[in-house]
Amino acid sequence: MAKNITPKEKDYSQWYLDVIRAAEMADYAPVRGCMVVRPTGYAIWELVQKHFDDAFKETGHVNAAFPLLIPQSFLSKEAEHVEGFAPECAVVTHAGGEELEEPLIVRPTSETVIGHMYSKWVQSWRDLPILINQWCNVMRWEKRPRLFLRTSEFLWQEGHTAHASKDEAVEETLRMLEVYRRIMTDYLALPVLEGEKTEGERFPGADNTYTCETMMSDKKALQAGTSHYLGQNFAKAFEIQFQNKDGEMEFAYTTSWGVSTRLIGAIIMTHSDNDGLVLPPRIAPVKAVIVPISTSGEKIEKELMPKAAELKAALNEALGGRFVSIDSQFHMRPGDRFFSHLQRGVPLRLELGEKEYAAEKLRVVRRDTGEKLEIAWADAPAAIPALLEEIQQNLYRRALEFRLANTHRADSFEEFKMLLEEKGGFIEVFFDGTKEDEKAIKEATGATPRCFPFAHSEERGKCFYTGKEGARKAIFAKAY
Repeated sequence: MAKNITPKEKDYSQWYLDVIRAAEMADYAPVRGCMVVRPTGYAIWELVQKHFDDAFKETGHVNAAFPLLIPQSFLSKEAEHVEGFAPECAVVTHAGGEELEEPLIVRPTSETVIGHMYSKWVQSWRDLPILINQWCNVMRWEKRPRLFLRTSEFLWQEGHTAHASKDEAVEETLRMLEVYRRIMTDYLALPVLEGEKTEGERFPGADNTYTCETMMSDKKALQAGTSHYLGQNFAKAFEIQFQNKDGEMEFAYTTSWGVSTRLIGAIIMTHSDNDGLVLPPRIAPVKAVIVPISTSGEKIEKELMPKAAELKAALNEALGGRFVSIDSQFHMRPGDRFFSHLQRGVPLRLELGEKEYAAEKLRVVRRDTGEKLEIAWADAPAAIPALLEEIQQNLYRRALEFRLANTHRADSFEEFKMLLEEKGGFIEVFFDGTKEDEKAIKEATGATPRCFPFAHSEERGKCFYTGKEGARKAIFAKAY
């Protein structure tokens, strides 16, 4: 167990911050609630971004950039939207040494300004659909900041689309949710639950919100990504109208969907341990590190380093990128060198000492299990990618098993409270309550409805809170 990391069993919040610090992923900025994403953290975000961006483009979406500042009047055009975001808004009142005629909002999200632009660009059904994504930063003034999970400024993507029909917009909303699920599952090793949000949990201004929910290692839920069917609400507010095929004017149907750097927090809290960061290989910036070891400077220079460079080139070719590094921290003891890479979550450590050099082998150590094995140099280009894939699948399997083991069912509110208090995790219930009921449950227990899971969409039963028959299956949990 690492001395510089608080055990998660003792203080989970401090453990989380200690892992981030030890891995040099992020730090607090001078402005309260903001963070600096350090190179290690940003390299992870770049890979996460790449996989999502590739998937967006495969589905026909293109990237654009919209302004950081939004006229205050724009937010007031969609009443529910402004009510939902008003407490989180940062407002610019002065610029260029003068007071502005109209205050500007630092974007908390971009539906309003994008809606304004779409109203200019859309005239006919031939102009639809518009399928645009934006990678940017947003600001939502956070009272209780936590690195990656909740910060006032954070990095994210927001997709915004406009369509000629409701069916097409709903299809888009669900298609992008499935894209989220696939990337989160296949690359981040997060076993997410897809589902529909309750009325009280919907995005402000949306007709419906769909979500990917996942369980952290403290059994709390985290909303990993959301996709919103906005209906015609924003189209009417911003006059996104088009002439249909019959020559009649009608309002477009719009969607929005987004994920953020909180996914890095999800990766940390799902996979990491008391020694530090654990990364799924598919989003690890460094998938393997070669560590030459010798007390002889001459052997290091003439034998170990040239061989390490040769192996690095062969492995990078096999992995299809610059994913292998060579450790040159020769001023440190071997154990400290090993530990530095362990804390950064490098999936594989490849030790190359004098003994390994003589035998033409590598001593390989897995980050996920600590297992040690030997691999011949000649076998490494095939064996290392296969081993990385095994680690990827193992991390996903462990997370899924943890979620299933910590999912419980309650038939009454009393049983719900007991399970939440004694076991925590996800609580399966039948629920048919109102927004007011959701609020009352949260006030009494701290738990919120995470979603109506698609996997149980056909199930009906007696509501655990109201007693109404015909209620839908829902998941409740305490959440970040």
